[in-house]
Amino acid sequence: MREGRPLTVHTLNALLLACSLVLLVAVAAVRLSSRSGLPSLLVYLGIGIAMGQDGIGNIAFDNAELTQVIGYAALVVILAEGGLGTKWTQIRPALPAAAVLSTLGVAVSVGVTAAGAHYLVGLEWRQALLIGAVVSSTDAAAVFSVLRKVPLPSRITGVLEAESGFNDAPVVILVVALSAAEPVHSWYVLVGEIALELAIGAAIGLAVGFLGAYGLRHVALPASGLYPIAVMAIAVSAYAAGAMAHGSGFLAVYLASVVLGNAKLPHWPATRGFADGLGWIAQIGMFVLLGLLVTPHELAGDFWPAVVIGLVLTMVARPLSVFAGLLPFGLPWQEKALMSWAGLRGAVPIILATIPMVTGIEGSDRVFNIVFVLVVVYTLVQGPTLPWAARKLNLGAGDETATDLGIESAPLEKLRGHLLSFSIPAASRMHGVEVSELRLPPGASVTLVVRNSESFVPLPSTVLRRGDELLVVATDPVRDAAEARLRAVTRGGKLAGWLGTGNGTGHGPGRRADHGLRHRRRPGG
Repeated sequence: MREGRPLTVHTLNALLLACSLVLLVAVAAVRLSSRSGLPSLLVYLGIGIAMGQDGIGNIAFDNAELTQVIGYAALVVILAEGGLGTKWTQIRPALPAAAVLSTLGVAVSVGVTAAGAHYLVGLEWRQALLIGAVVSSTDAAAVFSVLRKVPLPSRITGVLEAESGFNDAPVVILVVALSAAEPVHSWYVLVGEIALELAIGAAIGLAVGFLGAYGLRHVALPASGLYPIAVMAIAVSAYAAGAMAHGSGFLAVYLASVVLGNAKLPHWPATRGFADGLGWIAQIGMFVLLGLLVTPHELAGDFWPAVVIGLVLTMVARPLSVFAGLLPFGLPWQEKALMSWAGLRGAVPIILATIPMVTGIEGSDRVFNIVFVLVVVYTLVQGPTLPWAARKLNLGAGDETATDLGIESAPLEKLRGHLLSFSIPAASRMHGVEVSELRLPPGASVTLVVRNSESFVPLPSTVLRRGDELLVVATDPVRDAAEARLRAVTRGGKLAGWLGTGNGTGHGPGRRADHGLRHRRRPGG
């Protein structure tokens, strides 16, 4: 890439045109990836390779340092988006298992993979340990994009999502330590440093998340469009504060985002949409840049070593870390087997492979090439076969979450009330229930029903039907109780509560991450 060339308006115009075309092609390619079951990262990497020096674009790019910086920034956004979409009720039971997999499980995976790279491929121990550390982290972007399309039980999804959000932190610390000019020689010193950085990152992430949520719920902003910007700014500030305090910024941004995502913030649907869009842009930019950095004609010599190391990782190291790490939790072997196969890799290992390149470690180019080939080959294998593996192991989400409501709440600030809107799902037991049989708390009432594109004010005797869209007005004191009652009725029908159906909180076991409660609230509303 040519350096020192001044940026002119003409250059800017060409750059904007190229970037917009890449984005459009990448957006169109999402449909292909979703139909084939492949993570979209492969499509974006392909776009970058096609634009590179061995492709039709013939763009020469070899700036590993710039790639690392942009990759870090993109990973911050991806972790923030993933954390904002993670429901606490889903990952709370999975936290102990995810913590073990992201620490002890990573250590087992690093050791086994490094041994395979050393004894089977002949790499020096430092290179072998670097590869083992780089590829032992499951990729948050790949896991979030694939698992949310695969109907898995919430326990499995919770463990895998939490693990992918947590394990980037210790792996980054380990790779940086191994890539230093004078790597740490005492393992207990390295373990202590990792533990300290994780503790600092966790403390800062939780503190920033709670303070940010408190502020957004008590300080009214003049425009609804400012709330999504503020949420992402708070999440990014958690990363920066954690990193500058010599803690794990990646753990800080993920935990802060999880806190924000479960805090019932104002204008939440708009915030989720904004974060989702930023996440897509971050993935596209990061993967295309990584595709540009790689030189395809140099990969042929490292293809079979990458395949061998990948076999050790996929068939030995990952299953061993999962089965050994989850032994105290008494999970069925089928769930452990699926978690072993669902350890998806993506852009994170490739980004981490640029760290030894930037520091000038001997053999770092080969490490990068092996990691790149390994990620591409095994993503092609694991991504499309994950639904098949789930079916063969008789693991499916079932229909326990089919009747949950996605309730949106808009504030009526001056009236100190809320408008709750939702559609009755096809499998909801609210079908056939009269409005009066909802038994909403005093201060809440159904004010409008939309059926077959026609709206009307319901009577107490109006029978609700599947597909109806309801508008409920609730005062502030009873808003939460009204939502809980609506969720209980949709699961248990008009006798919910009397027959013990629903726990009155709206957080029953059937709650699902992609159908969770979404809030938009202002102070005083």
